[in-house]
Amino acid sequence: MLSTELLEILRCPNCVREKDGLLTLHKDAWLVCADCNRKYPILDDIPVLLIDEGEKWIQTETSKLPIPPPSK
Repeated sequence: MLSTELLEILRCPNCVREKDGLLTLHKDAWLVCADCNRKYPILDDIPVLLIDEGEKWIQTETSKLPIPPPSK
């Protein structure tokens, strides 16, 4: 599980330069960007903050994200 301090500083790598890029934690398994709707998986307690990875899930509704996220 990610610490509160880490969640406060993490930002969406796609949005951080132009917007806030705030990420919200979804079911301790995903980080969801409030600005662009990219969804980043958390694998083995490590957020995978790669733009390409977040892009894969952009069209998936948050409620339909697989728990746990697929490892590949």
